[in-house]
Amino acid sequence: MTQTLPEVRNGTNFTAVSLGEFVGLNSFKFSHPALPFEVEGKVFLNSLLGLTSSEISLNKLPPKASMPFHHKHQLNEEIYIFIKGKGEFEIDDHIFPVSEGTVVRVAPEGVRCWRNLSVEPLYYIVVQAPVGGYKSSGTISDGTAVQKPVRWEPA
Repeated sequence: MTQTLPEVRNGTNFTAVSLGEFVGLNSFKFSHPALPFEVEGKVFLNSLLGLTSSEISLNKLPPKASMPFHHKHQLNEEIYIFIKGKGEFEIDDHIFPVSEGTVVRVAPEGVRCWRNLSVEPLYYIVVQAPVGGYKSSGTISDGTAVQKPVRWEPA
């Protein structure tokens, strides 16, 4: 199946893409040689945005569905940010509820799986980055103020 990729805007110091509302994630499909099926509602941002230090995916798990396998990583930790819906997350035989506002970090070695318990889709964002790859003592100390007035047209 051919999917239409969103328009990507590029500038010297940025790349931007609008993927639309989360409810429209089904228009994105993901396939992998190890999976015997195509996954609807998953889009990776690495290649779209030209990310150099992480992978980010936007995800939609259908109602009453489960990830069909457990997995772990070799190098990357993952951060799961739950946007909408209710489910359960399992890491190394520990099971706990997840819902809007839940954020979960999983070390590479953590064996993980999750499921949607509700009749609504479970929406979440996954950020994947190398363990120990963050090189700052914090966002505030990394940022530098720029002497430029803020000017917006009236909204």
